[in-house]
Amino acid sequence: MMDAEAKGLTAVASVDAIHLARDERLFNRELSWLEFNRRVLGEALDETLPVLERVKFLSIFSTNLDEFFMIRVSGLMQQQAEGVSRLSPDGLTSAEQLSAIRERLQPMLRLQAKYLRKKVFADLKKAGIKIERYESLTLSEKRQLDEYFRANIFPLLTPQAIDRNQPFPYVSNLNLNLGLYISADPLTETEVIHTNGGRRLVRIKVPPAVPRLIPVGSGMRRFVLAEDVVSANVGELFPGMKAGEVFLFRVTRDAEIELRQDEAGDLLSTLERELRRRDDRFPVRLEVAGAMPDKMVKQLAKGIGVSRNDVERVEGFFNISDLMQLYDLDRSDLKDLPFRTVFPQMMQQPESIFAILKRGDILLHHPYTSFEAVTDLLAEAAEDPEVQAIKICLYRTGKDSQVVDSLIEASRRGKQVTALVELMARFDEENNIEWARRLENAGVQVVYGIKGIKTHGKVLLVVRREHDGLRSYVHISTGNYNRITAATYTDVGLLTADREITGDATELFNFLTGYSRPVEWKRLIISPVDLREWLISLIRREAQNKQDGRPARIIIKANSLTDVEVIEELYSASQAGVDIDLVIRGICCLRPGVKGMSENIRVRSIVGRFLEHSRIYSFASGGEDKVYIGSSDIMQRNFDRRVEVLVPVLNAAARRYLTDTVLDAYLRDQANAWALMPDGSYERVAANGCGFDSQAFFIGRDTLD
Repeated sequence: MMDAEAKGLTAVASVDAIHLARDERLFNRELSWLEFNRRVLGEALDETLPVLERVKFLSIFSTNLDEFFMIRVSGLMQQQAEGVSRLSPDGLTSAEQLSAIRERLQPMLRLQAKYLRKKVFADLKKAGIKIERYESLTLSEKRQLDEYFRANIFPLLTPQAIDRNQPFPYVSNLNLNLGLYISADPLTETEVIHTNGGRRLVRIKVPPAVPRLIPVGSGMRRFVLAEDVVSANVGELFPGMKAGEVFLFRVTRDAEIELRQDEAGDLLSTLERELRRRDDRFPVRLEVAGAMPDKMVKQLAKGIGVSRNDVERVEGFFNISDLMQLYDLDRSDLKDLPFRTVFPQMMQQPESIFAILKRGDILLHHPYTSFEAVTDLLAEAAEDPEVQAIKICLYRTGKDSQVVDSLIEASRRGKQVTALVELMARFDEENNIEWARRLENAGVQVVYGIKGIKTHGKVLLVVRREHDGLRSYVHISTGNYNRITAATYTDVGLLTADREITGDATELFNFLTGYSRPVEWKRLIISPVDLREWLISLIRREAQNKQDGRPARIIIKANSLTDVEVIEELYSASQAGVDIDLVIRGICCLRPGVKGMSENIRVRSIVGRFLEHSRIYSFASGGEDKVYIGSSDIMQRNFDRRVEVLVPVLNAAARRYLTDTVLDAYLRDQANAWALMPDGSYERVAANGCGFDSQAFFIGRDTLD
């Protein structure tokens, strides 16, 4: 269980709408994100979890922070440097936001380091997994590592001396580096003058190709850090010189990519060029070992180009995300129990999936439903001689994709295959470039979407020739066509042959690939066409239903809620008396529970074994429940700068499953749920993290149950 410091509980402020200034109606987006990452850290501190699961959450916390600095903090720093006067929706300048981020983040970093040092490493040691210092090893073990150094590390090292006569060496993004002073021993008078007192600062880049945790002995249970091995042998890099103490440091750089997409044909090469330049971006953070001398810190900060405020002293383990190497160990006793995925009963019939879909829709619920339900559909479509065309939107596909393999096979068999590949999927750009090239080489028609707008919708369309003409089948999902994330993210998807939905999907692909004007959709809700307006109209309808004495209720599950227009509409609906439950995993700028403004709105976040990724929109609609699923969160970027797709769930059984089983389970959850308080803090729904667990509840359950 967590100690008092780990719980970090904050007294809930009593908030009244009368006392709120206009900009206090909203929480700050960046600080709300930090609160989400605090909840991730809360999972790492939960001692009821197996130790390697806690290592995983510590790693996720660190990786999340790296991306936050590379994208969000870098954007604020750029605004500050350019003198941008624009305020955030909650009324803060970029400088005020940067200051608040630093203030809120430091206690979390200290807690992470303390817990890793005092508890996680101790529990790993009890389980027989040790990270040891080079100095503590036996003589024979040191010799083994010294031989490893000479054979596998030494040839990769390139020390770079830093002095006033040389330009400061470039330090690449997120790579570990060693800093040390070297001097001649003994020094001549000329050398003392030339080296400014006899010492030169040297930087050594730890090769990223070398594993951070180097096994020692046998059995993959004991490890030594790569930097310790380098430090122990650093003298071999400077023969005839005296090497001083070695200290770790790391630089985080801006990683946002913005392209002027003048011609789609040039986008691939332009993006490749920008990706090569990603490491050249401006620095946003310098992390240094806690014991690094002030003089060295100042030299590094000046050379790298960061201010004192952007230097962070790390006490303890550096780059915690590298500990995920331990998660790959064959130690099932230190991880969550594996779970059994379910294949939908309707798809277990000995007949074509297309014949099954003509009888009714199928709802998928990953990771509890096997992702093979999707890959089998594509594989059958690729081989079926009656299938004439396949069209798909690919956002994140991963490195090893059965989906792409099926598309290539379908093209090889002469089918018309179109893949809309989003090259600008953040941090997945290299993967998507590789897949785009493979698909093009296989004869697939690859399209890169609409200029200036990301295609984030998850849509698959299969066109088949049947006895009565062409018939289409559609898969629309909240998650990506990626089997890896499908095993660790919760998502829902719909398989349907509904003619209005498939007709809309056909028009959607024409809109995306042919730049045709948007049509009037019969069933689908599309951004950037009309998604915000649609959502606002449904919220207003619930408010009217409440005033008319008809059933009125709103339940929304999404990843983020930041759009100011929608938030204001939710406030209005609350004031009209509509009960509103929001399950928002990450950022939430809406302030719930405020008397006179949002007292009928409750917000909770589910953070557990699986990453909650599904988006579900449910409205009582006067007694005629309406439920939609799709790719969009409630953010300005989703409404205005992305192609998003939502689909209504028309099948009554599927609709009941989403409302009475899925959403109900999230609202009953105690084990993984955190409630957002009016003052912006989050509290665990159950203080001990026990009770009903929605994620465990779904394991082994079919959507027809």
